[in-house]
Amino acid sequence: MFFNFTPFILLCTTGLFAIFSSTIAKSPVLPLFTAYIGATPAGVGIIAGVSAFTGIVASFPAGVFSDKWGRKRMLILSGIVFASAPFLYLFVTKIWHLALIRFFHGFATAIFIPVAMALVADYFHEERGKKMGWFSASTLAGRFLAPIVGGSILGILAFNPGLSYKTVYLICGIAGLVTLMLILKLPNQTMKESKEYSRKKLLESFKMVISNRTILITSIVEASILFAYGTFETFLPLYAIGIGLSTYEIGIFLSAQIITLAITKPMMGKFSDRHGRKPQIFTGAIVGSISIGCFFFFKSFTPLLILSILFGFCLSIVTSATSAFIADLSREHTRGSAMGTLGSIMDVGHTAGPIVAGIIASYFGIGFSFIGAAAMLSFIAFVFLTGVMGKNSPQTIYR
Repeated sequence: MFFNFTPFILLCTTGLFAIFSSTIAKSPVLPLFTAYIGATPAGVGIIAGVSAFTGIVASFPAGVFSDKWGRKRMLILSGIVFASAPFLYLFVTKIWHLALIRFFHGFATAIFIPVAMALVADYFHEERGKKMGWFSASTLAGRFLAPIVGGSILGILAFNPGLSYKTVYLICGIAGLVTLMLILKLPNQTMKESKEYSRKKLLESFKMVISNRTILITSIVEASILFAYGTFETFLPLYAIGIGLSTYEIGIFLSAQIITLAITKPMMGKFSDRHGRKPQIFTGAIVGSISIGCFFFFKSFTPLLILSILFGFCLSIVTSATSAFIADLSREHTRGSAMGTLGSIMDVGHTAGPIVAGIIASYFGIGFSFIGAAAMLSFIAFVFLTGVMGKNSPQTIYR
């Protein structure tokens, strides 16, 4: 069935199933399942953050080891987690069981995303941004479909919640098995460095990435816009309910944003290939900060929908250029490390957004959480302006 696919199409298809599997495990089932087994609201929040914590600690090592042992070996390891973790949910009876499984399941995407992005960068040079955009679009398709499928199953089997949760995780497991099979079909990558990689060389590569100021600042820009996105996806529903909008309208906000991301990412990646990464990153961050901040000022459906679409477009502008820019600045034998750095810092931003926004909302109101996210994103955009654009940062594209 998949034998005639090009390696890139096969990788994109793998990304779709992988992110579908990881997303259906949490949206919308996870908070409902967590409450079903007796968790308090605080417990629901903790469980929701466990897999993100795995991403923080595992993405960088995953990238480093992919530089040493090869991309496919690490992708197979992630595929094993994708294929096994979902079936463990079927045996959960206590909160701590669920926490351990979420921690284990978090390794799947923590390994898969940075290694797959490094693999795309290895495959392509001239159209790197465009191809990374297409890969991201394929993962966004999985992210979009998963809540629809999961929510439909929960609705159809609402008469028996226990059965509905098990059915969702069975579907999750089947998608995980497909992901592993697709990974096994990927061609073996030939990396000279992976066969001759000494421990000393590995340490040198680690230091090279960590000491690269441009890579770190660029990673922080992506973390900042995901900080804002975490604020959006967590608090826009509460804000919308508070101003009298329906859950149906909230669903339109979220879906419209994901569709915007999926449609525009390849286009914006191609744009960065032709016109440069740095101006695109800065412009996207500034416009993104304005759009997230403007949520504070509007209280009706149409302007909030426009802002949701605009913020989704800004996410596309920034993230399609940041990953390609980091790949440009990395040699092949450090590219996995660089993408892992991006993944770890990105997860810090995505995790911190709802936490910081929640503190702001508790003291000043939900609307001010959007102002806080806007301020953070603006500040980091100007750090990028002075620290990367304002100096002669490296432009060499390593191949």
